[in-house]
Amino acid sequence: MSSVQATTLKVATFNVSMEALNYSEHKRGEPVNVSTKTLANALASDHQQIKNIAEIIQRVNPDIILLNEFDYLNDNSQALKSFITDYLNVSQQGQKAIDFPYYYQAPVNTGVNSGLDIDGDGIKGKLPGDGFGYGHFPGHFGMALLSKYPIDFDQIRSFQHFKWHDMPNALMPIDPTTNNPWYSKETWQALRLSSKSHWDVPVNVNGKTIHVLASHPTPPVFDGPEDRNGKRNHDEIRFWQDYLSAQASAYIYDDKGNKGGIKSGQSFVILGDLNASSVDGDAIETGISTLLANEQIQDALPQSTGAKLHAPENINAKHHTAFWRMRADYVLPSKVGLTIQDSGVFWPLPSDDSFRLIKDRKASSDHRLVWLTLATNTTP
Repeated sequence: MSSVQATTLKVATFNVSMEALNYSEHKRGEPVNVSTKTLANALASDHQQIKNIAEIIQRVNPDIILLNEFDYLNDNSQALKSFITDYLNVSQQGQKAIDFPYYYQAPVNTGVNSGLDIDGDGIKGKLPGDGFGYGHFPGHFGMALLSKYPIDFDQIRSFQHFKWHDMPNALMPIDPTTNNPWYSKETWQALRLSSKSHWDVPVNVNGKTIHVLASHPTPPVFDGPEDRNGKRNHDEIRFWQDYLSAQASAYIYDDKGNKGGIKSGQSFVILGDLNASSVDGDAIETGISTLLANEQIQDALPQSTGAKLHAPENINAKHHTAFWRMRADYVLPSKVGLTIQDSGVFWPLPSDDSFRLIKDRKASSDHRLVWLTLATNTTP
């Protein structure tokens, strides 16, 4: 057994809105002109919004961070490398530069044309609505994991291709006017569960393996009375609930065909913009509330005074992580092997100098960075 060193570790998630639509000016109803080059062009332009995002990350200084809505361009991670080298490795407004020598990106379902009529408009194979996940090109709204500690690439599991109908008791959308399935048989058999992907990424933290369980479920809106996105969001979150159970995970298969969930006794952290809250918003709340109540998980309930002031009429506001007044972003560590020391949401007060970084949606993102400081034990 390799020696293991106890470590204090800061883990974060941040929906950075570094996706093509964020850098494209268009009016509602007009054609959207975005491509896989859009993010790369923004990165090459010394973009102030991206500099602000980098400054936020430098101020928090996490050891591991998941970036949601960072386009995956299938370009050998050149865009991600540019963000690290040209923004994070460069001091922003006097902050200490930060480096992440290890990173992971992979294909996602957004913008992958299904050739089917997923959005129900009567036309097959028309993006963005007929992607396996909503997107204008493959990799749109992707994910990226950055780490100061080595990633065990050989043991990564991805679940991009897992079929929704293969989940037992999946919440199949039903057309309430006919009481028939909303999706055709052809579409339901082909539809993937993950709107982006689900990842299990093992990180070696001074000899201890911590599994980063990363995802970004679809928003539970932008649909109709069939609630197809709400049900998909619920089941994307439920995936992790099942993945943690030796019994319930038997049906799960990864993109290499390996079956089952995480092995018993492993340390993990669930990260991501889950687009759901048990007390606010439009999600089917049982998905997120059941996950938060899982006996294997700790919830630090990160909070900020800035969020509380942003929505003073809402009793839940101090826990909000999004500009639009909801807790959407989560860092949920296992009880096994990890102890919570501190937590927070980067949401400065209007009186703070750093408020300029979040003063509106175009300053950085409409989400806030969420972080936890964890102590690891000396058991691998």
